[in-house]
Amino acid sequence: MTRRLAKSGALAVLALTLSGLAGWAAEDNDYPTDARVDYVFGCMAANGQTRDSMQKCSCSLDQLAAILPYDKYVQASTVLSMRQGIGNRANEFKSTKIFDDKVAELRRAQAEAEIRCYRG
Repeated sequence: MTRRLAKSGALAVLALTLSGLAGWAAEDNDYPTDARVDYVFGCMAANGQTRDSMQKCSCSLDQLAAILPYDKYVQASTVLSMRQGIGNRANEFKSTKIFDDKVAELRRAQAEAEIRCYRG
């Protein structure tokens, strides 16, 4: 009886641990596959079409995803895209503090990812 309880307790601890790890992995992997591929392709276009570049770009994205949730990444990317336009709408994205903060957060995350992946 005691042995069965100990075994059940160990299985319960294992199940809790695995469910915690699954939750952690989901949090770090909230970037959809197509966004990940897009990022790595863009990074490789800027840094060379080599296997080493692919590994560093993939590392960079993994680090970025661990630092910055996907919704914040999308917001900052949208602001950057809108800033490339011309006219009043583009000027609104260029001169608004809240948009500056979103882009700055992305830039900080990218810099941290670069430090972790390119200087190691």
